[in-house]
Amino acid sequence: MTTDRPAIDVAVVMRKTRVEGAMARWQTWRWALADVVRQEAGFGPTPRLLYKSEQEERWLYPGFTVELFPGDAEGHYLNATSPQPGWFVMWRMEEEPGLSDECQPLPQAVSLSYHDAGRWLDAQEQVEQVAAPADVVAWLSGFVDTHYQPDPKRRKRPESFRALTDRFGNPASVSTGKARGGGHGV
Repeated sequence: MTTDRPAIDVAVVMRKTRVEGAMARWQTWRWALADVVRQEAGFGPTPRLLYKSEQEERWLYPGFTVELFPGDAEGHYLNATSPQPGWFVMWRMEEEPGLSDECQPLPQAVSLSYHDAGRWLDAQEQVEQVAAPADVVAWLSGFVDTHYQPDPKRRKRPESFRALTDRFGNPASVSTGKARGGGHGV
């Protein structure tokens, strides 16, 4: 599939680590995002175990395409200008054991947009972030420079034009005239 949108092919690396301490009574292993790397031909099309020890496993999940959309330039801008620009990965735990004897994480999508990550989080999905390398940040920044147009600043109405309200939010008025009635003695 070819598009006119800038895109990069990547693979996700997930890490399984042994849980220590009191929490290990309920959960002996924990999965987390380890890295996002550029896709290479040698990765193949299916997930595979990269490393295994008694304390840790690393799995490679190839075959993700990250596209930059001009309509989401603001989401890309928010990432590119953040203190730590990064990849956002949405993943789920599979229901049944697949590649190994245990359930594993299944990355679903990878993005460089804050808006994508926000939508996924709003949908109660598992989303993690990992730092993007300098060349990817430069590529993202070039796209943002070309496509992002900040909303024009709107003139703020002066405070003197605000409607007056009392502490309960009801309309209030101010009078600068003399007090009427109840004079000062005649």
